Amino acid sequence: MRWFFILVMGLNLLFGAKYLDNHSCNECHEKIYQEYQSSSHSKSYFTNELHRLIANKADPKKYACASCHMPMADNLKDLISGKARPDINNKTHTDAISCYFCHTIAYVKTAHDKNINIKARQAENFKPTLYGRLNNPDDSDKHSSSTNPVYGKKVCMGCHSHKLNENNVTIFRAMGKNQDSIKCIECHLPEINGGAEKMDKRSRGRHASHKFLGIHDKKFRATGVDINISYQDNSIDIKLTNKMGHPLIAQPARVKYLEVKVIRDNKEIWKNYKNKPNEDKEAFFEYRFRDKSGKRIIIPATAYSSEVNNLDAKSSKIFTYKDIEIKSKDKIVATLFVRFAKQDCQKEIVLKADELKSSHIIKRVELVIP
Repeated sequence: MRWFFILVMGLNLLFGAKYLDNHSCNECHEKIYQEYQSSSHSKSYFTNELHRLIANKADPKKYACASCHMPMADNLKDLISGKARPDINNKTHTDAISCYFCHTIAYVKTAHDKNINIKARQAENFKPTLYGRLNNPDDSDKHSSSTNPVYGKKVCMGCHSHKLNENNVTIFRAMGKNQDSIKCIECHLPEINGGAEKMDKRSRGRHASHKFLGIHDKKFRATGVDINISYQDNSIDIKLTNKMGHPLIAQPARVKYLEVKVIRDNKEIWKNYKNKPNEDKEAFFEYRFRDKSGKRIIIPATAYSSEVNNLDAKSSKIFTYKDIEIKSKDKIVATLFVRFAKQDCQKEIVLKADELKSSHIIKRVELVIP
């Protein structure tokens, strides 16, 4: 009944409330605004190079990604249909996944191809109501505040669950049907010191960090996996454990791969691949897509089939490497890397940012043989 009330409340009200842009939140929520500005959610079509180039390559006329990447656009349907293109002079376009968007989600509707965020509709000439998980939130001159149970259960599911293309091929999956958002929030928006408002009226003293910590944060990404090394009779075992609540690979443009080396007298004497990491297919995690004829393609929007080498949430896999001569004082080094734009992608799009083109360490573990 409570969910029904929230949905009906959102659908019965009229459009017309003034849009609160990201900068307007800075007046009262200065610390949160600064955190948000450093997050991936703040990156728009115009500032996220990889996303923009892939979206344009997938369809140069339609911006089908707008429902999640430009959700507050005042002409969202036209962007998706191709009647309009992203406009750098339109604040509802440049605000990306805005504060206003996330905090006005009334309900998340589950669907086959992708979930749908149902927005709260505000009556004209009335202050908007912003939702969250805070008990007894404070209103302001800009908005009213209310607690909504969707922020503990489904708020992340609208965009971070799954996406299928028009050929019914999964091109993104991060959350399962039965998962809630609590674990997402605890991990990616951890509570830190400091009130949510510049004038902390109730001296709460804590707030959820809005940095949306993720794979781009060097310290944070190392917390998502464990690597254990063992050896016996010239055989090396590497146990890789995914501690995260989602698969190791969720984004189709990325790859993650394991590199294993044996070092003797500061020289590399063995490695699990010779030239390219994908030579060790089991330890190379990626989505692969094919067209109607079975030919491999890079941009998944038109794919007819897919396959993925992945490591499920909260699961482990052991990689065994045999016939390696191991001596005392040798050092075994196991490193998990991420590349934000896999090399195949770079054959389709021209990237300028070095961060996107190079490999980055997720976690490195060393074992010296006694």
